[in-house]
Amino acid sequence: MPLTRRDFSAGLAAGLGGTLASPPLAAQPGPVQDVHYVRLAEPAPVTPGKIEVVEFFWYECPHCNAFEPALEAWARRQPEDVAFRRVPIWFREEPFTAQQRLFYALESLGVLETLHRRIYYAIHAERTRLRSSDEMVAFVTRNGVDGDKFMAAFNSFAVQAKGLQARQTAAAYKIDAVPAMGVQGRYYTNGTLANAAPQPKGSVPSNDRMLVVVDALVTRARKGGKA
Repeated sequence: MPLTRRDFSAGLAAGLGGTLASPPLAAQPGPVQDVHYVRLAEPAPVTPGKIEVVEFFWYECPHCNAFEPALEAWARRQPEDVAFRRVPIWFREEPFTAQQRLFYALESLGVLETLHRRIYYAIHAERTRLRSSDEMVAFVTRNGVDGDKFMAAFNSFAVQAKGLQARQTAAAYKIDAVPAMGVQGRYYTNGTLANAAPQPKGSVPSNDRMLVVVDALVTRARKGGKA
């Protein structure tokens, strides 16, 4: 189930995923438009040359945290023609702006791959607050990053510009819940759309089912958008 903009505004700790009336995805011949995914009326910009897959996330979202291991495993097995990237979501100034800049500052310093999962762990397992620049400096310093270099990156024009680009990308995909995924600027899905109703024991966990939908959409994009 995703965490929605409405959930955040109401101060809920978890998302309110809907239950779809359609059969489980495994019973379908493939993902169904407007049931398991949405096709954008206006395509979002993408980097040419590869099939772009985007994950929209928020570090404080418990569903994003739970989804991360499956997403990492999925990303590692993608072929060369798939370009995967993460986009930190922005719903309002606090706390999203600073956490977007945290992500892009670490990326610019070349340590994001090392610290991405550690941020989730710090927030959800250790109950560390990471909302102010002072809290972030303390965190990165504990993890071997020079605090002054981090702050220089955090306050840089390049990082602020990437935050703005992230907002534009999310707006193009009309993102209002996380975790969510976009494919090739054409398709959007989240845990609810991917048929995230409660499943029998042993079945694919709810948000992990997004990856089943995404795989099918990547194949469709590879064929030029044809089923």
